[in-house]
Amino acid sequence: MALSDDLDAFFSDFAVSATSGGTTANGILDQPTSVVAGDQVIFVDYVFHCKNSDFGTLVTGDSITVDSVAYTVRTNEAGIDNLTREISLQKT
Repeated sequence: MALSDDLDAFFSDFAVSATSGGTTANGILDQPTSVVAGDQVIFVDYVFHCKNSDFGTLVTGDSITVDSVAYTVRTNEAGIDNLTREISLQKT
C-alpha cells in the first residue's frame, strides 16, 4: 500500500482537529520551535502537518483554529511527498 492510499491513517493517532473557512480536518501540531538570534527569541513557530487536499490553499495571513486555539498562517509549504503540507503558524 502506497502512502497516498490512506493518509487518514497517518493523521489519526496524534491528530487534533483544525478548521479554516469551511474546512475541518485532522492534522498533527508540533509545538513550539523557538527561532533565536543571538540572545533574543525572534518568534516561536508552531508547525501543523496535514493533508495537502485539506489545507493546501492557505496563504500567509490566513486564520486557522487548531485544537481550539486561534493561529495565523506564517508559511504553507508542500511536504517532501507533495501529498502533505507543513504549515508554520503563529498564535493570534
